[in-house]
Amino acid sequence: MYWYGPPVSDIRPEDLDLTVLAAIAGAAAGDAVLAGLHDAGYPGVRAGHGYVVQVLLRDSPTVGELALELGVSQQAVSKTVGELERLGHVTRRPAPEDARVRRIELTDRGRGLVEETRARRAALVDRVRAAVGSEPLEAASRALVALLDAAGAREQVVARRVRPPG
Repeated sequence: MYWYGPPVSDIRPEDLDLTVLAAIAGAAAGDAVLAGLHDAGYPGVRAGHGYVVQVLLRDSPTVGELALELGVSQQAVSKTVGELERLGHVTRRPAPEDARVRRIELTDRGRGLVEETRARRAALVDRVRAAVGSEPLEAASRALVALLDAAGAREQVVARRVRPPG
């Protein structure tokens, strides 16, 4: 991330613009959730796995279909799916239409990972609510949705088609 703000010694989070603050807060929240997942018995899970999992919540694609949807190479998807497979979160099954084609699906452990992730995120939001109250939290959510709209990203989020950064 590029830094164009005040000198490092003068930084106060309250003074950051919304886009920088949203990016930093999102990354910090993601790191906290990942640490919690590792402690909860899901070691090896990383943020990049979430982009694959979000697709698997609504579809059972092939590696090629997944690569096309995420806008990354088939090699990158194969590597990530292999990691998730070794961790027990996904499996490859023969497609009903053609047994030579392998479709990727979440396993029970993978669905457990999704539920644990949701619970960890909800607990983090509850901590924020306890610190600031419900109204400011709702206002912050509205501001971030407005930021998504301004950036043209709402439809990607709604359709679970958020692509990895870069």
